[in-house]
Amino acid sequence: MNTMPVSTQIDLKERLKFFFGFDKFKGEQEKIITSILDKKDTFVIMPTGGGKSMCYQLPALVQEGTAVVVSPLIALMKNQVDAIRQFCQNDSVAHFLNSSLNKGDVARVKEDVSSGKTKLLYVAPESLTKQEYIDFLRNSKVSFFAIDEAHCISEWGHDFRPEYRRLKEIMSAITDVPVMALTATATPKVQVDIQKTLGMKEANLFKSSFNRSNLYYEVRPKQDVEKQIVQYVKQHEGKSGVIYCLSRKMVEKFAELLVVNGIKALPYHAGLDSKTRAKHQDMFLMEDVDVIVATIAFG
Repeated sequence: MNTMPVSTQIDLKERLKFFFGFDKFKGEQEKIITSILDKKDTFVIMPTGGGKSMCYQLPALVQEGTAVVVSPLIALMKNQVDAIRQFCQNDSVAHFLNSSLNKGDVARVKEDVSSGKTKLLYVAPESLTKQEYIDFLRNSKVSFFAIDEAHCISEWGHDFRPEYRRLKEIMSAITDVPVMALTATATPKVQVDIQKTLGMKEANLFKSSFNRSNLYYEVRPKQDVEKQIVQYVKQHEGKSGVIYCLSRKMVEKFAELLVVNGIKALPYHAGLDSKTRAKHQDMFLMEDVDVIVATIAFG
């Protein structure tokens, strides 16, 4: 019987190249992936853009079973699923379960998971609390759980969601597999609360530097705001950006202003229906538009 850790049986760099086309890992990605493959609870604190999603996508692809990724944002789930399907050229390799699916969609997801085709299943925390899905996953082969945006677990986190407090209870009811928690923002107090709530006090901790040399803040006095914004965007032609406004009315106004001035822009706010929001976000990510004008709904 081979008792070697899973990670020592896999050439991770070769798998990275095969699935994603990259020649090398970024930062501590390889150590993080090795940790979860070795069945260790793993806590990842990494700034936005640091490559968190790779930390659970690659280990999900290289081992048996389906990794269950808990994510609070429906639009983000869709984008991640679309991206992983493109890399693998296989729609069954990744799915999501959330309130946007009809019964036929859910049936197809379940069929692909049960047949072993699906390596990554993205689930909204609200969906994971449903007994129907708990029972289904209990009878499926789950490789590990990944809790994205893990700061949502903590009462002190800036995006607190009560469903996240039940995750340990729900995961234990499904199966006993390792857990990976990932966040871009966690104070020491929030970090301790996340580990306590998920029951992962002995987790391997990976914390990357938040020093981002390519980012900076600049404050300018408001004068003729509409003229300032149009000029600024035109001075950065071909580049992408987000303009945040305090109200839906201002979002619509500034989006229209930019379009009138020959700038590819779209609005994004909670007053738009979910299909329109998803379409606008996809167009922005696919670079069909350069600017999104948004409220904080575009988190």
